Amino acid sequence: MADLVVGMAKSVVDGALTKAQAAIEEDTKLRQSAQRNLVFITGEFQMMKSFLNIADSERLKNPVVRTWVLQIRELAYDVEDCIEFVVHLDKKNRWWLRVLKPASWFLRPCVDLSRLLSLDLAVVELEQLKARVEDVSSRNARYSLINSDSVSKPATTAAQPASGDTVGMMAVNRLIQAANTDREELNITRLLPKKDHDLGVISIWGTGVGDLGMPSIAWNTYTDKETCKNFVWRAWVKLTHPFDPQEFIHSLTAQFHANSCKEEPASSPGGRKKMEDDFKQLLTENRYLVVLEDLSTVAEWAAIKRFFPKEKNGSCIILSTQQFEVASLSVGHPYQVLHLNQLSAADHSVYAFFTEYDGDRGMTSQTGQAGNSCKRAAANRWIYEHPLVGRELDMKDLDRNVITTRGRSYQVMSVWGFTGVGKSALVMNTYCKEILKGDFQKYAWVDVSHPFNLWDFSRTLLSSFGSRKLQDSEHTHLYSMGSQNPIPQCREILTQQTCLVIIDGLQSTIEWDLIKAELVSGSNRRNVIIIVTTEQEIATYCRGDKGHLVLNVKGLEADTAVELFEKVSKKGKVAEIGELTSICGGLPKVIVEIAGSFAKNTDRWKDALSNNKKFMLELENNGEFLSLRGLLDWMNSSFRNYADSLKSCILYLPVFPRNHLIRRRRLVRRWIAEGYSRDNHEESAEMVGEEHFNDLVDLRIIQQSSLLGMDDTRMDFCQVNGFFREYIVSHQMEGNLVLELRGNCVLTSQRTGRHLAISENWVRDRIVFESIDFSRLRSLTVFGKWKSFFIYQGMKLLRVLDLEDASEVEHSDLKKMVKFMCRLKFLSLRGHHEIKHLPSSIGDLRQLESLDVRHTSILTLPESIIKLQKLQYIRAGTKAPSRKTPTPHHLLSQLSSYCSGRQPVGVVVPPGIGKLTALHTLGVINVRASGTKAVLEDAKKLTHLRKLGVSGINKNNSNKFFLAISDILQLESLSVQIEDNNESCLNGTALPLESLRSLKLYGLGDRLPDWRAQLTKLTKMDLEIAKLTEDHVSMQPEGRREHTSGVIKFLSELPGLCILRLRVHHLQDNQLDVSIIYNDLELDSFEKLKIFEIACSFSSKVTFGEKTMKKLEQLKFECCSGSTFFGLEYLAELKEVLLKGARDEQLMSEINAKLENHPKVKKPVVKLEEKPSSS
Repeated sequence: MADLVVGMAKSVVDGALTKAQAAIEEDTKLRQSAQRNLVFITGEFQMMKSFLNIADSERLKNPVVRTWVLQIRELAYDVEDCIEFVVHLDKKNRWWLRVLKPASWFLRPCVDLSRLLSLDLAVVELEQLKARVEDVSSRNARYSLINSDSVSKPATTAAQPASGDTVGMMAVNRLIQAANTDREELNITRLLPKKDHDLGVISIWGTGVGDLGMPSIAWNTYTDKETCKNFVWRAWVKLTHPFDPQEFIHSLTAQFHANSCKEEPASSPGGRKKMEDDFKQLLTENRYLVVLEDLSTVAEWAAIKRFFPKEKNGSCIILSTQQFEVASLSVGHPYQVLHLNQLSAADHSVYAFFTEYDGDRGMTSQTGQAGNSCKRAAANRWIYEHPLVGRELDMKDLDRNVITTRGRSYQVMSVWGFTGVGKSALVMNTYCKEILKGDFQKYAWVDVSHPFNLWDFSRTLLSSFGSRKLQDSEHTHLYSMGSQNPIPQCREILTQQTCLVIIDGLQSTIEWDLIKAELVSGSNRRNVIIIVTTEQEIATYCRGDKGHLVLNVKGLEADTAVELFEKVSKKGKVAEIGELTSICGGLPKVIVEIAGSFAKNTDRWKDALSNNKKFMLELENNGEFLSLRGLLDWMNSSFRNYADSLKSCILYLPVFPRNHLIRRRRLVRRWIAEGYSRDNHEESAEMVGEEHFNDLVDLRIIQQSSLLGMDDTRMDFCQVNGFFREYIVSHQMEGNLVLELRGNCVLTSQRTGRHLAISENWVRDRIVFESIDFSRLRSLTVFGKWKSFFIYQGMKLLRVLDLEDASEVEHSDLKKMVKFMCRLKFLSLRGHHEIKHLPSSIGDLRQLESLDVRHTSILTLPESIIKLQKLQYIRAGTKAPSRKTPTPHHLLSQLSSYCSGRQPVGVVVPPGIGKLTALHTLGVINVRASGTKAVLEDAKKLTHLRKLGVSGINKNNSNKFFLAISDILQLESLSVQIEDNNESCLNGTALPLESLRSLKLYGLGDRLPDWRAQLTKLTKMDLEIAKLTEDHVSMQPEGRREHTSGVIKFLSELPGLCILRLRVHHLQDNQLDVSIIYNDLELDSFEKLKIFEIACSFSSKVTFGEKTMKKLEQLKFECCSGSTFFGLEYLAELKEVLLKGARDEQLMSEINAKLENHPKVKKPVVKLEEKPSSS
């Protein structure tokens, strides 16, 4: 019996062991299979990436290739999602779950088998993706999409010597390109030479078949009354072939005498030579006009030309020919070309070739004072007809740069801005004013043609120097195509005379190097050359020997844009104007065109505003807006040339509505979650995201939300440029990227997208919502009212859930969010006071990288948060005007009573937060309430923190806190809230950090800790202090002022400070003077400060000295009624004064009155702050 029991036991053990071994092998095989499939897919995608790298725009015009590329992209998305799923799996080998699998129905309440099933699902999904990858790869071979010959074919070929016919055809083609410029009526009478000029030759040549129109042009001139009066001796000869000299002379002689009403003398003996000599004598003694019709060869012209002596009597020969070579060579060198009006035939245009005469001529190059006189008249006219709106500051800066460039011999200055921003009009305004002043001897404007050719550029420059026009066309060099090398002629003018030259449209530094080497180097030091370009890099590169002067022209500000729109449309205050000007993106060219069209048809543009894509379609497809074609072409070209990583960031921007304020940090964190900003070998994803943000700022696709320029510190809020946003929205349908629900959407099964944005004005139709295909949705952003049905079980791939701008989010929905959206990387509940705590299940969001619960009622972070090993960014806590730092048990009741304020209230974090070593942003945490010892031990482990916010700092823990963070060498931003009755706890405390760029100190007494030496890199400071009594400057009996000391003196000594926010509870005599006095003299102070914010709880007198805050652009003020300002006129760069809190009409009126004496042309604006700052 015992043996039986043992035998049965052995059998059971053997069975269990067999099953366990099988489970281990099965689990291992599944993981190996997944790994093999991933390796295969990776290899295939490497080949596909190589193809995409060579898939230029020409190849993508093939619809089959384009479809294949789209399939690659969709497949790549799915592979990425699957890999995220695999990574999401528990890496531990849980083979024992497979042993229990048969009893899953019984064990399910106790054991979670979902991880086991997830591995099986991942393997199946990878098998399916492998099959799809193989199919896509074979599809390439099936349709021969990648052609090895085309891949290896060089992009350019070596230049070969051109034949004469080829050169001629190139010239013909270039003339045809110029067909829409510089046309004249069918009359060449004013090209005829004056009486004392050399013999003139005018050839008429036409494109197309036959001589259509050429004889009539010559006839109009031949029979003109003024011509008949000036040319009594006239003759018209239709040439015969072969040419007969004797018949030719007889015909001319007979017509000369007939038209002059003089009897023809009898023929005298002497033969052919005597006849030719008599004919030449006749031509020598008289002024004549001869028309030769149908000249066919250069040889024929050579035979005819010998009969006409070169006398200085103003005679002229007009000839017509169908040969370009004959037309160009018969008139001599250098010749000019005049394009006459196109005739009835669509492919037939007529040109007149002529030479330059010595005297003044309407179409010839003007020289000296006469040419400049014509330019002055044109300049006066241009300024009168093109008044610039809102460009007073830019005009002043540009005029000052011109004076500096000439006075200090810089020679070269640059103006840059993207196409359509109005930089050329701004430069033209200065150009015209300089012409009217007459300080230069020569003036020229050159529109650079591309591909760039220095000879063509020099011909245009040479022509513009002598032209009576302000701005010759880009094809002006065609007027002198037969000339010799024009470069030495231009160099001679630039060397011997003082010149103002505008070079508009430079596209590369190579072009500038050619121009500088051949024309600028060694030229007159008093010359001024202005480069106009769309690229900042080019503008900075173009410089003279003494350095560079650069002016960046930006779009019009909102109020100025509205002013321009109303001026052009003449519609006054119309509701749609504000939104239309916003869509125009501050581009004057677009504003003028849209305003003109709006004046004619208002309803059309109201309809366009209601349709996301209709605005841009109107501009692209309506012939009314041909003048914007260059801007749209530039945008197309620019988008194609942007880096691929940047394109993804750009196409993502329409997630946010028009004119929406976007926090910089929010946008960058979303890019990271979406995979648009990734880690590389040298930079973190955060650093890459910040670079992308800065790139888009430089490109003006996103812009500062206020008037300020933030060159020395990062902007907190931005907006998407309205015009760029409309362009992006209208060009992303093929990509199915952003799906926006707005208004009253119809029910359709075709709605799909990677990113869903629910607008505030959408009607919240559940049927429409559930009809959307969510299978590939990666982000959900809600604006306006939240609905519980927005949480949908099909959103399994969702990475981003952003509810910062939603309202009425219910706490009960949080568990459902965590359950159905388990792959979230970004979760924002910012600003939702109704949210009181996070569910413990949040620990299941193992891919979560960013958690933002700032300004909620959450008091404690759950213990499960320490499971989120990938967390990089935690923002929690709120701001409140507490006088006592609350402890956890009564924090909630106190929070509910807060209505506004500044002090940060931190949250309690669980022990073990130090395990989240990926964290670089953490705050605000309550150190005391979380347990000082535990939280500080954890803080020591977070060595990669760059931003930290804490509250609950007191005299018992302050030294321990600063000691704990001493090893966080990368910390750039620190916020510290001191508990009440501990105001002096930082006195004598050492700051162990020297890399801080931002410091916030709340709850200080009457002084700052002496950290001057450690704050040399500081650019931003927020300071809440109880008293400022040491800094008041009083008048002594002898009239001398005391030295400035204390807090204001300390702050003025921070060399890089750009932003200062100062909240004071008590001022001596309610006065604050921010000037720095030493030995009764005021010193320069706060030299880099751009934003200064003052908050007081009483009426105050604030005084600015003559030498303080010279670069201040924005002044914010939050004080009681009765406060006053002095010295605002000394703030030379001030752009706006923002009043926070209740509207105070008396204070606004007083400030406006004081600003009337401000030296700026455009006075600073005074307004209430639209949106409270948030951090």
